[in-house]
Amino acid sequence: MSSETMKAVVLEKTENGSSLVLRTVPQRMPGPGEAQVSLHAAALNRRDVWIRLGRYAGIKLPSILGSDGAGVVSAVGAGVSADWVGQAVVLNPSINFGPNPEAQGDDYRILGMPDDGTYAESIVLPAENLVEKPAHLDFVEAAALPLAGLTAYRALCVRGQLRPGQTVLIPGIGSGVSTMALMFAHHLGAKVIVTSSSRDKLAEAAKLGASFGVSYRDTDWEEQISRHLSGSRVDLVVDGAGGEAWSKGLNLLRPGGRIVSYGATAGLAQIDLRKVFWKQLNILGSTMGSARDFSEMIALVGAGKLRPCVDQVLPLAEATRAHERMEHGQQMGKLVLKIRD
Repeated sequence: MSSETMKAVVLEKTENGSSLVLRTVPQRMPGPGEAQVSLHAAALNRRDVWIRLGRYAGIKLPSILGSDGAGVVSAVGAGVSADWVGQAVVLNPSINFGPNPEAQGDDYRILGMPDDGTYAESIVLPAENLVEKPAHLDFVEAAALPLAGLTAYRALCVRGQLRPGQTVLIPGIGSGVSTMALMFAHHLGAKVIVTSSSRDKLAEAAKLGASFGVSYRDTDWEEQISRHLSGSRVDLVVDGAGGEAWSKGLNLLRPGGRIVSYGATAGLAQIDLRKVFWKQLNILGSTMGSARDFSEMIALVGAGKLRPCVDQVLPLAEATRAHERMEHGQQMGKLVLKIRD
């Protein structure tokens, strides 16, 4: 442990009276195989809110949350090339995914719990989780990429096998993952249909490339999409909500279509197995992704000069305010904490 200190937002308690407090804490130096990164920006994920509210497994306190970050490498440990020092990087939050590309191993974990995360001036993590920052992105934009970009890319491209010209339905547009999936799908030449409870978010989604959007508060939203498709069907559904609307995604799929589930923020879904076997549907699960998935996602962003949708940028000290905005579903895209210029 170094005698150096840093500022960090520390989660001290959860559930009722949960607290995120800006503290001065010890700054750890990198050990063998590790690197220290001076962070310029960090971003929020729904995962952070679940942890803060005590609705996540394996919580340890006190802890520094945050899976997303970008900054400059300030030091490296033994066995790590000194060439990394001074490089601008984005952090892969997927630690120890394991050798099997089909699913994560038993030692898998996500940056930001149980390991201390990115709501801090500095972080130490395995050097293998460093990736060069795309040159066209500033640090705020780069910090918005990691967890949402990785989750969206794997769900859409690796598990979902999206192809140019296909039609994809992305329910619940507005979250970091769903907006990233929209951005990727549009760039890859797909037709994208979205749903949201907010007309403003639907309008923003149209600017990002959605060809059609509908409010899921409309009782006939499934029929509206069917009419828009004029008798054709959806090739792929990429869903992070679950809940009652999940089965409507099955209804909209073509025979042999695919639905990829990466979350269940709206709760459990009811499945009519008759639809599944008669239409020969493919139901696929997806969580985060491998190092290869992350590298491919960053390469896609760089090649396409893509920029993530950033909702708001707040100072590190206002992490609680950012959490409240996310908890109430007010954001369109990513909420980012700016740590240094």
